Amino acid sequence: MTKPFTLSVGLMLLVACGHDKKEATTLAISSIDSPASSPSAEPHLFTDKNGVIYLSWVEKIEGMHEFKYARLQDGQWSKPNRIASDSTWFVNWADYPMIATDGKGNFISHWLDKSGERTYEYDVKMSISSDSGNNWNSPFILHNDGKQAEHGFVTLVPYEDKVFVAWLDGRNTVMENMEGMEHHEGHHGAMSLRAAIIDYSGKKINEWELDNKTCDCCQTTAAITDNGPVVIYRDRSDEEIRDISIVRFVDGNWTKPQSIFNDNWKIAGCPVNGPSSASLGNSLVIAWFAAPDGKAQVNVIFSTDGGATFGKPVRVDEGNAIGRVDVTMLNNDNSMVSWMEGGAIKVVKVNRDGSKGTSISISNSSEARSSGFPQMTKSGNQLIFAWTDDKEKNIKVASIYLQ
Repeated sequence: MTKPFTLSVGLMLLVACGHDKKEATTLAISSIDSPASSPSAEPHLFTDKNGVIYLSWVEKIEGMHEFKYARLQDGQWSKPNRIASDSTWFVNWADYPMIATDGKGNFISHWLDKSGERTYEYDVKMSISSDSGNNWNSPFILHNDGKQAEHGFVTLVPYEDKVFVAWLDGRNTVMENMEGMEHHEGHHGAMSLRAAIIDYSGKKINEWELDNKTCDCCQTTAAITDNGPVVIYRDRSDEEIRDISIVRFVDGNWTKPQSIFNDNWKIAGCPVNGPSSASLGNSLVIAWFAAPDGKAQVNVIFSTDGGATFGKPVRVDEGNAIGRVDVTMLNNDNSMVSWMEGGAIKVVKVNRDGSKGTSISISNSSEARSSGFPQMTKSGNQLIFAWTDDKEKNIKVASIYLQ
């Protein structure tokens, strides 16, 4: 059920609709009853090619974790459906499970399951449904390295009649001693970026290593351009520069990693703050967080050639950014970008010419890790937002209708 938020002031807000000229348009933020029970966390939003919106999340019930989803149609959520449940999962505030669908009744999902006793020993488990998500097949492991290591930060994107998958893979961080036993002490290899194409029977068609040294625990993101899939992620140089890079699948081959913009952010550890991307044809938009010289900021950058080249970045934050970005395209020239400004969830319209609208506060959340990463998706002229309420320990949902 959809209903307006009760606000004393500011219910009707302004956003820029023109380029250099800001044309005032009123937008109403409305709350939507969440299908998730409490306690729940780790929301993820997905819109299929038919415009149907799906929300997935994790609930904890009597020592068990349950991965569930519901679909939103005509302002109403379907009854939640359970994808999988177990007591052995690795549940992480920044590494949320996902579902995706081809819009023809075929679904794929993923979650993280412990593979060893150490904290960061876990696998990416996946499951397939061929009956519109009502029943799910027995899970299989995405990667085939057989290592008790960190695997996660997955991206799922429908691609042709299959699914494109990207993930961070820790197989090279685990070495083997003389007896062939795995061990983790000391510093060995780096986290790597891998990708694969999987069909809706669970068969892996292709797999590649895209970068053999990346940041350890920032989300990956991917988009399908007219030229082919692209993957955007936080890279890692030998000098500990952790800027955002892109790799592109062009004419059957992957390009070498290319920086989308030289922030020159030198940081000795992972900031746990990955980029977000969206595409429309060969128009591509990327939003990301960086803090070079201690100056935290959220930037947006556009490409009109599928990520081969980029324009100048547009800074959207207001001086107190903590990142946790999401982005969607409205058309070839405009995007909506969400991020966290301190504990506030903000959204703004950005044009590739560098102009931007007046930001809107969707809700007050929390800077705590337990509040997770707010989600945003678009269907028609509606934007849907989902986030974890850190105080109530459940998922909240809201919408905006664009005019």
